[in-house]
Amino acid sequence: MNIKENKPVIKLTLSAMFMAIGLVLPFFTGQVPQIGNLLLPMHIPVFLCGLICGWQYGFGVGFALPLIRSLLIGRPNLFPTATAMAFELAAYGLVVGLLYWRSHRQNIKALYCSMILAMFAGRIVWGIVQTVLLGFGESRFTWQLFITNGFLNAIPGIILQLILIPAIITALNRAGLIKPLNQKQAVQNGEG
Repeated sequence: MNIKENKPVIKLTLSAMFMAIGLVLPFFTGQVPQIGNLLLPMHIPVFLCGLICGWQYGFGVGFALPLIRSLLIGRPNLFPTATAMAFELAAYGLVVGLLYWRSHRQNIKALYCSMILAMFAGRIVWGIVQTVLLGFGESRFTWQLFITNGFLNAIPGIILQLILIPAIITALNRAGLIKPLNQKQAVQNGEG
């Protein structure tokens, strides 16, 4: 079965699974914010959702995941962390799904390009939202905080994502669970 076919029930079910994984995965970092900030466990299911189900589902799961996790579990803090993460993860799911599904070939090169561009887009969105949320008062969001928290502290998580996500997508492809689409098929399936 090709899960990239235009089957909304399958995509919705997979999106719910990615949401559940995103809710549970941070427990493996022991709910320690410092470790979570390094490994970025909620990012992985959002990227996978955007790549497998499409940008619409990646966007929805990305936006809802940190907010729901904050309300259910109390981590990350709703304001400003989960709120800013909602926009960041939504950007990841949207950009990675849109770029990958619109690429002429869904191969490893397209996958890495989509992921790297989505990572930059998400971090830029996160920085903008943090600036708006924190304002320009005493606890303002500075350029130094943006670079440190958005890029330098995230290096272990970025490396993990760049290794793990392509490995998962490749394994699913080889198992016949997902099949790369060309541009014409993606447009016919309503994803382009």
